[in-house]
Amino acid sequence: QVQLQESGPGLVKSSQTLSLTCTVSGDSITTTNSYWSWSRQRPGKAPEWIGASHYAGNYYYNPSLQSRTSISRDSATNSVSLKMDSLRPEDTGRYLCARIRYYSEDPAAYDTWGQGTQVTVSS
Repeated sequence: QVQLQESGPGLVKSSQTLSLTCTVSGDSITTTNSYWSWSRQRPGKAPEWIGASHYAGNYYYNPSLQSRTSISRDSATNSVSLKMDSLRPEDTGRYLCARIRYYSEDPAAYDTWGQGTQVTVSS
C-alpha cells in the first residue's frame, strides 16, 4: 500500500527558501507510471496545484509559481522534494504531496495523499 509523508520546517522567514520532502513507501517514484505532486491549501483560498514529478523524469509546474518553484526527486530515498524561493506571508498554508496515474493540475483528481505539513511564513 502506497504511503506518502511530508517533512520540513514549519516556520520560514520572508524572502528565504522553503524546502520540503515527500517520502514515498510502497511504490517506486521512478518505475511506476505515475505523477508525484505538490499542492497547497492557503487560508481562504482554493486548493492550488504547485507542480509534479513524472516517473519518467519530467517535471511540470503551475505557471503562476514556476519562476520561484523547483521540484526534484531522489531515487535513493524514493522521495520528491519541493523548493520555493522568495517566500512571503501569503505563502503560508498547508503543503501536501499526492499521487495520480495520469496528468492533472487539479488537486481533487489525485487519489493518494500524505497528511500534509503546515508552513508559516513570518514577516
